[in-house]
Order: sequence, then structure tokens, then C-alpha cells
Amino acid sequence: MAVFDIIAVRGATTLDSDCREEVERRTVELVKELFARNKIDGAAKKCVSIIISATQDIKSFYPARAVRESGLTDAPLFSCAEPDIIGALPLCVRIMLTIACAESGERSRHVYLRGAAGLRPDLAE
Repeated sequence: MAVFDIIAVRGATTLDSDCREEVERRTVELVKELFARNKIDGAAKKCVSIIISATQDIKSFYPARAVRESGLTDAPLFSCAEPDIIGALPLCVRIMLTIACAESGERSRHVYLRGAAGLRPDLAE
């Protein structure tokens, strides 16, 4: 039986508007970038689960559904709402991937796109 290290990778993006097409486009873009930067391929690195949250001003479409409909069917998804906090970044989708890595010591490559880059400038590339 293979031994895997488990790491968590975070990411976030913002939408220009709350419409289905924008939720789909930006959420799928974020997931693809998380997979690419972290070299998730299903062999040496496998996505174990995905947690997706959205701010409460996103009402047109489920970001988790966008991920599932993009073809990512192997990992379980969990969707939740961000708290409605005054001054919080609007129209924001956040994602956390749990990844199993065959090699120990793997480094997490977090992804913050668009307006979400200001959430963690220390981690944004």
C-alpha cells in the first residue's frame, strides 16, 4: 500500500457580475489553475476533496456545480456560503483542495486571481 502525504491548497477569485456564465468561467479557471500549479495528475498527486465557498451575493449558480460539470468527477465536493460580513470582498469564490502526494515535502502552490489577490498578497503569484 502506497503512503501519501496530505497537503491543502487554497485559492480564490472574484467575479465581475453574478451571472451563470461568469460563475462557471471564473470557478473553472480557478480550479484548472490550482491543478496546473500544483501538478495534480491523479498518479503522483491526487485531489482527495474540494471545499468551495461563495460570498452571499453569488446567487445565480452554484460554483460547485460548475466544477462538477467541467468534468471533475473523482473528488467529492462540499459547498458552503461565506458569512455576510460588512466590508468583505464581494463576488468571491474560494476553494480549498486536499491533495494526496506520493512524495513527502511537497509545497502548496496557492492561487489568488483577480480581486482576490488582495486577500493574500503574500501567497499570490
